Parts: sequence; structure tokens; C-alpha cells
Amino acid sequence: MRGPRPEDFDSSASHPTPTFPAGGSRKKGMGVRTWLVLCSSGKEQATEAGKHTIMRRTGLPARDLRILDPLLSYPSTVLGRERAIVINLEHIKAIITAQEVLILNSKDPSVVPFIEELQRRIRCHHHATKPQEGENTEGAAQGEAGTSQLSRDQGEEAKKDKMQSLGNQDGSKVLPFEFVALEACLEAASTSLESEAVRLELEAHPAMDKLTIKISTLNLERVRQIKSRLVAITGRVQKVRDALEHLLDDDEDMAEMYLTDKLALPEGDEDDRFRAEVSPESCHRGSDAHNLLMRAHSALSRNSRGTSSSQSGMTNKLNVQELEMLLEAYFVQIDGTLNKLSTLREYVDDTEDYINIMLDGKQNNLLQMGVQLTTATLVMSLFIAVAGVFGMNITIELFNDNVAGPGRFMWTVIGGTAGSLFLYFGAIGWYKQKRLLE
Repeated sequence: MRGPRPEDFDSSASHPTPTFPAGGSRKKGMGVRTWLVLCSSGKEQATEAGKHTIMRRTGLPARDLRILDPLLSYPSTVLGRERAIVINLEHIKAIITAQEVLILNSKDPSVVPFIEELQRRIRCHHHATKPQEGENTEGAAQGEAGTSQLSRDQGEEAKKDKMQSLGNQDGSKVLPFEFVALEACLEAASTSLESEAVRLELEAHPAMDKLTIKISTLNLERVRQIKSRLVAITGRVQKVRDALEHLLDDDEDMAEMYLTDKLALPEGDEDDRFRAEVSPESCHRGSDAHNLLMRAHSALSRNSRGTSSSQSGMTNKLNVQELEMLLEAYFVQIDGTLNKLSTLREYVDDTEDYINIMLDGKQNNLLQMGVQLTTATLVMSLFIAVAGVFGMNITIELFNDNVAGPGRFMWTVIGGTAGSLFLYFGAIGWYKQKRLLE
């Protein structure tokens, strides 16, 4: 077989443009989604961004973004990363950084109240921390401008106060921005689950009471639906509880969630130490400037590593207690909701056991009735046998009116009936007596 010739391919010929299904374009733009961005001042902005844009903006890997994918069913998760916190709690899918909150499903009607509450809290936090941040900035500027030891100490104190906590004007403690957003997410999720549990409890008790009064198909179907909802809600609450318990059990994961402290690391202190090591006086003392610079660089690296590690460890050790208290409060609330659902589950199980006992009792009654009917049928069969004897074509004295007469016949019928009744009641009494002995 010979292949096609070059003249068979006409580049100028018009070929039909291949058409792709509508799903192809949708799949291509599948990574671009609408995000609602709430900055630290409370302003909101809707933006469309792809997966790679969000990864560059938040520093999250792709596997963490898959947790927020609405097409995938991931359990409730709270993850702390280097520059962001990933929240996947019930209907809330968000990314929290040190300066902004990115919400994925902002158009969901169930998320709108959460966004309003989060925006209100962010504005209150912004108004509470704005004067204090100005004072910290002024203190830091004085520390950099001054060359005396007193000015440097003031700058260090200002930065240390910023790392530990933000204070309000009245002296009260203000949580960092990421903890304010995290608290709003936890409160929204726990409140939603608790309201569903309360609503289910209000529906379950009347349905159970109706079922205990009257066992019908409608009441059984209603209880079946309530039990299905109870199992689903219990599973969701258990997942949220497990996520909080996992965080509380790991101090390193909680330390990763201090995003504001990571931004407030004392970078200026390293510059001051470097300037102190390579000051003009020290340069005039040494003969070799290159060796002096190398020693200063090694000392700077050694001191910066030791100071940063010790200071960050001390800060995290102190602040982990603050985050632990925050998580513990909502863990207790979620655990209370789970206990409430467990109590409701026990009530449903008790009602189910009671219904089974009632059904077993009715089944036993039906079996007793069946035994009585069977015994009555046996006795009636004996009486029918007597009637069958009279129906036979035989000659006996009882059929002769001159010898026996009608009276003899009537007594025979009455005696047969009395004997049948005696056998019936005797059998029933023997059966009951036997059951009592067992």
C-alpha cells in the first residue's frame, strides 16, 4: 500500500474547525474561582484568582488548597502553615493570613451572616489596635534613629511588646488578627452545629412520644428520618471535635498559627548588632578589615540564630497558652453539643428498644391466639367426627324412634358438646400451667 502524496495535502483548503464540548472550557477555567478578601481594616473585595495565584499569595501548597475544594468531600480541618491558616469547618472555607482573610464560598446564603460577623469583628480589632500600632511604630523609629543604648533598648521593648500581645487603650488584651478571624470561624461552626442539634432535639421528642403511643407506618418513617439526621449531625460534630483535639494535643501546630508574631520578628535587632560589630571604632582597632567583617558576620549569624530561636520559643511557649485557651473554649462547646447528641441517641435507642418490646409482646399475643385457635380446631374436629358417625348409613338403636326416641338423640348431642368444651379448656389450662412452670 502506498502512502499519501504531498499534493494530496492542500494547506489552502478550508477544513471545518473542530468543536469541543461545552464541558471542556468549563474544565479549563475550573481553577479560577471567586474569592472574597477581607483585609485587616475590615474592607472587602471580591477577586477572581486561580490556584497558583492563591498559592503565591498565601504560601500554601496545592494539597492544602484541595481541602477547600467544594467538589471534594474533606472532613473538618484546621491547619496551621508558615504564612496562613486553612479553615474547613462545615460551611466555612477560608484562608487566614496575618493581614487578610480569603473566603471561598462567599455567595452561599449560609455564609453571609458569618461574613457580616467577621467583618464587624475585624473592624473592632482594627479600631482597638490602631493607636497601639502607631505607638509601636514610633518606638521602633526612635530605636533606629538613636545611636545610644537607651534608644536601642526602647526599640527592643517596643518590638517585644508587639510580639507578645497587642494591648488596648484601657489595658485589656487584644488577640492578633489571625486569632480574631479564627475565633469567628470556630464560633460560626459551633453555633451552626448547636442550632441544628437543638432543632433536631425539638423534633425528636414529640415524634418519639407519638410512636410510643401509636405504632404506625407514618410514625416509624418519621423516626427513621430523625435517626438518619442524628447520625449525620453526630458525625459532623465528631469531625470538628477531632480537629480541635488534634490541635490541642500538638503545641507545634498551635505555634505555627502565630502569623503576626512571625511578621514581627526583630529583624532590626540583627542590623543593630551588625552595625555594632563593624562600627568605625572596631575597624580602626583591627588591621585586617576583611577578617573583622568575617568575624562580625559569623557572630551575627550565631547570635541571630540563638536569639531568634530562644525568643521565638519563649514567645510561642507563652502565646500557645493563649491559643490553647481559645481552642479549649470552643472544644468544650463542641463537646457539649456532642454530649447532647449522644443523650438524644440514647433516648432514640431506648425508644427503639421499647418499641421492640411492644412488638414482641404483640407477637406473643398473636402466637397465643394461634395456639388457642389450633386447639379449638382440634376439639371441633372431634365433635365433627361424632356428627359424621350419625351421618353414616348404618342401623343402630339410636336411629329407631320406637326404641330410643328423640330424647336419646338430644342427650347425645349435648354430651358431645360438653365433652368437646371440656377437652378444649383442659388443653388451654394445661398449656398455661406448663408455661408457668417453665
